[in-house]
Amino acid sequence: MQNRIAVIGGGPAGMIAAATAGSLGKDVVLFEKNNKLGKKLFLTGKGRCNITNAGEVEDLIENIVANKSFLYSAFYSFTNTDIIELLKSYGVDTKIERGNRIFPVSDKSSDVIKALERYLSHEKVKIVLNKEVKYIEKLDDDKFKIVFTNSEEQYFNKVIVATGGKSYQQTGSTGDGYLFAKSFGHSITNLRPALIPCEIKEEWVKELQGLALKNVKVSAYVENSKIFEDFGELLFTHYGISGPIVLTMSSYINKYYGNKIKIVIDLKPALSDEKLEVRILRDFEKYSKKQFKNSLEDLLPRKLIPIIIKLSNINEDKFVNQITREERKNIVHLLKNLEMSFSDFRPINEAIVTSGGVATLEIDSSTMGSKIVEGLFFAGEVIDVHALTGGYNLQIAYSTGYLAGLNC
Repeated sequence: MQNRIAVIGGGPAGMIAAATAGSLGKDVVLFEKNNKLGKKLFLTGKGRCNITNAGEVEDLIENIVANKSFLYSAFYSFTNTDIIELLKSYGVDTKIERGNRIFPVSDKSSDVIKALERYLSHEKVKIVLNKEVKYIEKLDDDKFKIVFTNSEEQYFNKVIVATGGKSYQQTGSTGDGYLFAKSFGHSITNLRPALIPCEIKEEWVKELQGLALKNVKVSAYVENSKIFEDFGELLFTHYGISGPIVLTMSSYINKYYGNKIKIVIDLKPALSDEKLEVRILRDFEKYSKKQFKNSLEDLLPRKLIPIIIKLSNINEDKFVNQITREERKNIVHLLKNLEMSFSDFRPINEAIVTSGGVATLEIDSSTMGSKIVEGLFFAGEVIDVHALTGGYNLQIAYSTGYLAGLNC
C-alpha cells in the first residue's frame, strides 16, 4: 500500500490535488459525496465559471483578504498562467473580461469541469462518487483509516482534506472538513460568511427594494473608525443591501462582527459638498415654484426621492423657494452621508465563500501539510483563507491543491 493517497472532496482544490499527486505516479483515490464532481464550481461566475484572474501574482495576492502571506508559496508554485495552460491542454480556451476576470470562451462552467475530469483520467486517479466520509483516524502504523457513512473502512498513507467551507451547502459544502481537522487537534477560526449581502436595521431600506445605484461610495465605520471605503454598484433588497461593493465590504467588516457597524453611502461621490450645493441651487431655481417633493427628479432616482425627503425632515409640500439655506445644507449632507445601521449578514449558506477555517499557523504554507499530524494535508476553502470576487478564490483552490498534491 505504498503511497496510497485519499483526497476528500471533488471541488477544484480536490481535483487539482488528486491529479497532481497522480502525475507523480501515486495511487490516488478521490472521494466525492455528491453524484458528480465540481458541483459548486458549476455555479461559479453565474454558471460561466470565473476561472481565475489575469493580474500579476502580486496583484492576486493583494486581493486576498485573510492570511495573504500564507499563500505566497502556493500562488508562485501554481500560478494563474498554469491553470490557464492546463485547461487549454485539455480543450478549454479562455478569454479576459472586465477586471481581468478569466472565463472559458464557451461561457460554460461545465467545460472547465470536463477538462479537469480529463486531467484526472489522464493521471489515472480513481474517482469514487456518492461516497461520504464519516471520520478519519490515524493508526499506530502511521496509516490513516477512513470510515464512510455506510460503515465501510479503507486505509491510506496520506490524506488530503479539500471539503470546502459552509456556503452553498446544497453543493455538499457542509463543514465536514472542519470536523475532520478538529478531530486531529487542529484549531478552527471563527466561521463567518464572506462575500455576502448585509441586513440593515432601518425600515426605510425595504422601500427601496430593487433599486440599483451605480458609482456610489460606500464606507463602513466601527465607533467612528473607518474600516472600509470603496466605489461601486449597490443594490437595495427586501432585507438590506447587496451588489458588488457590498459583497466586497462584507469581507472586511466580518472581523468586526458583534460591534456596532455604521454604513454610509455617498450618493454623489463625484461632487464635493460645495459643488453639490451649487447643483441643488440650480435645480431649486428651476423648480422654485414647485413643492419640495417635485424638485429632486433631476438629481435622484424616483424611488429614492420619498426616502430622502422623509430623512431630511423637510415638509414635502413646502415650496422650494421657501427652503432655507440651513435646510439646503442638510440635504447636501444627507446625500453625501446616507447612514444606515448594519444588523447582520445573510445566512452563511448564501455566502460566496466562508471566512475562517483551519488555522494557517498549523499548516506548512510551502506544502499544505499539517504541522500537527504527519501525512495530513489541507487544500482550498477549508483553510482560513479567502479573497475578493474576481477569480481569486478559485486560484486559492488550484494553488493550495497543487501544493498538497505535490507534497503528499
